Parts: sequence; structure tokens; C-alpha cells
Amino acid sequence: MNNNQSASLRDRISAATGKFAGSRFVRAIMDAGYSVISFSIIGAIFLILTVLPQAFPIPGFASLYADTLGRFTNLFQVVYNSTMGILALVFAGTFTYSYTKIYHDEEHINVVPMNAVMMFLMAFFITVPQLVWRNGSVQFVQSLKANNIIGGGYAVSASGITRIAAIGIFTGLIVSWITVQIYRFTIKHNWQIKMPASVPSGVANSFSALIPGFCVAFVITLFNFILVMLGTDIFRVLYIPFSFVSNIANTWWGFLIIIFLIHFLWWFGIHGATIMSSFYTPIVLANMAANVKGSTYFFAGDPMNAFVIIGGSGATLGMAIWLAFRSRSAQLKEIGRVEIVPAIFNINEPILFGLPIVYNVNLLIPFIFAPIASGIVGYTAIGLHLVPKIILQQPWPTPVGLSGFIATASWQGAVLSVVCALVGFVVWYPFIKHYDNVLLRNERKASAAEK
Repeated sequence: MNNNQSASLRDRISAATGKFAGSRFVRAIMDAGYSVISFSIIGAIFLILTVLPQAFPIPGFASLYADTLGRFTNLFQVVYNSTMGILALVFAGTFTYSYTKIYHDEEHINVVPMNAVMMFLMAFFITVPQLVWRNGSVQFVQSLKANNIIGGGYAVSASGITRIAAIGIFTGLIVSWITVQIYRFTIKHNWQIKMPASVPSGVANSFSALIPGFCVAFVITLFNFILVMLGTDIFRVLYIPFSFVSNIANTWWGFLIIIFLIHFLWWFGIHGATIMSSFYTPIVLANMAANVKGSTYFFAGDPMNAFVIIGGSGATLGMAIWLAFRSRSAQLKEIGRVEIVPAIFNINEPILFGLPIVYNVNLLIPFIFAPIASGIVGYTAIGLHLVPKIILQQPWPTPVGLSGFIATASWQGAVLSVVCALVGFVVWYPFIKHYDNVLLRNERKASAAEK
């Protein structure tokens, strides 16, 4: 393949991935993902309070905890349930608001984001109760089994109504998308009640949402009824593709493929983390909630920033420190000095575009394989139970060590985070050392030529 063909291929890949990353759906997904972070942090704080004896296995601490904070664990659990227990509502609700606002701003149609959110909540709760066709009528499912408590169609657990928690994220997204599209269609075709200009905007907006809201309710109810007649419902139907994708992502090779794709796209200048996280965010959130209840998924919460891409995409924290203090070429030393502080908080655009790594064939191998090596170490350590499972989602800029501690609520997680960062640097070292020598020779030649 000649240079022109290679450039053409890069351009086509960049154009296709750039178009996808800039799509309305992906942008709204990213907003939804960001919205969950604050809720998960609040929940994490109170969950940590309930697992302190496990996080600090110090002799005598467990009994001290039981006599003090341990008396309030149920209260802490209520706060946790009020954040992670409504995750589907928060995630899909924010998606609805952002998705509607994008249409409002870019298509200049009179859709009101808050109206869309209310319609989504109505539509989503239409799908939440479990129904069955029995004796010639639609009836609520009832079950009092210890592992399957359902009253009036609502499945409940110690965490609350189960289907509005992480298990409902994928269904919530589909219902949200349908809601926004119906709302957009009805407004574009003027299926709305228009009030005189003298009517307050709040009242006018309420009436303008009446017909779109009815259309949303009718479509979702009809769809739900058809599925009930077929002996299923939307949650069980969507569970099939969602579980298929989840099962792939939760394998070691699926996890490594995700890491590869993130960095392969980044090498073309496309924000690979943004694109891939739009696919896997619902999975890691659902897995994190499942881990709290006893599952042992590695791909939960935010394993990437805790154990894989420490310092930013490419696992560049160790490399950034080396550039600042050990590199000999003026170019790399200056980039290291600029990057070292952002790298501590997992931000590395100065390296990606200043080193550069993007389109730099010399650094493609370590850029891809350093995070893969870190990921293997993290996956193996947690998979072998050397480190507790991930039960919390730390903010992505959390520094190395602290990120692993928060994610696993354990000192072992903190140690693993540091080890993963060192593993990433070991992969980087021979390549960045060679690159530094090449640049140093070029700088010396350029300096000699000027004399």
C-alpha cells in the first residue's frame, strides 16, 4: 500500500469515526454518562461507610465499627439505594434531556427538554410492571418467592424497585429514544395544542405536550401489550442483545479488544474513549451494581482510569514523568514539563498531539500495548481475588493509587493501581528512550548546521 492509499484509508476511517462520534445519539449518551458520575460518587461515599471493616482489616476495628458506625449501616444503605437504585432513571432521563435539547438547538424545532423528560418517565414506568395475559385479560405478575418478590407487577429487592436501577439502563435508553423521536415527529408536524401568546409559557408548554405525550403513551402501551400477548416484555426482549454484548465485554479477550479499539481510534486522532464508552457505559454501570450484590465482574465502574489508562489513553503517566526528568532532547523534556501535572489527573492531550503520538508510527506499538499490558495485570489480579472486586466508580481524574482504592474500597486496589502504572511504563521505556535518542541526534545536527 503506497502513501496515498494509506492516507486515503486514514481519511476514510477518520471521517467515519468522526461522524459517529459527533452524532446526536453519541453526544447525548456521553452527557448521560457524565451525569451518573456525581450520583455514583455520592452513593460510593455511603457504600464505603458500610464496608469500612473490609477496607481496613485492622485487629479490633471490626468490633469498634459495629459499636459505632455499624449501627447506621441500614441508613447508609438507603442513601446508596437512592442513587444507584434509580440509575436507569438518572441515566436515561439525562439522555432524554440532552437528546431533545440537541434537536431543539440544531433543528430549531420547539421541543422542550423537560417536557421530553416527563414523557420519558411516563413511558418508562409503563414498561416497568411485569404483566401477563391470563384468563382472557392482562394481569399483574405476583410472586412471593424469596428470590423473586413481585407485588402488583413491580419486582422489588432490598435496593428498591429493581427495574429502575442499573438493570433498566438499556431499556431506558430505547424507551428514551422512542419518546424523543415521537415528540420530535409530532412537533415537526404541528400535532400540538397552541395557546395564545398571552398565556404564560409554563401553561403553554404543558398544553403543547398534551398530544405528543398521548402519542408516546399510546405507542409504548401498544408495544407493551403486543409483547405481553407474546408472553414477554421489553425488558426480557432487550435482555437478549444486551446480555450478548455484556457477555463479550466481560470476557478477557472482549476487554482487550475494547482497549485496542480505544487506542487504535486515538492513533487516528479520534477520541476512542468517547466512542467506545458510549457502547460500554451501560454495561459497566450494571456490572458495578451487580458486584455490590455479590457478582465478581472486572469490567465494572471505571476500571479504565483505575487500572488501565493511568495518566490518560496509552497509560502514559510513567512516560510523562520520565520525559520531564530523564529525557535528553529539548522537545521531549519541554513536553514532559507541560504534561506532568495533567497526567497525574489522567489528562494527556499535550502528549497525544504534542509528542506526537497521533499518526506517529514510531510510538504506535507502546501506545496500544502499554494499556493492554496494564489491563491484563489488573484483570488477572482481580480475577484471582488478589484484589477485591470493583464496587465503586471513582471520578476519572482521580490520581493513581487513590483511584484503585476508591474503586475497590481496599488498600490492595491502591497498590494494584500503582503496579499497573509501572507495567505501562515498562512497555513504554524502550520505545520512548529510542525516540528520545533520535530526536536528540536531530537536534544536535540542526544545532551544528546553524553554526
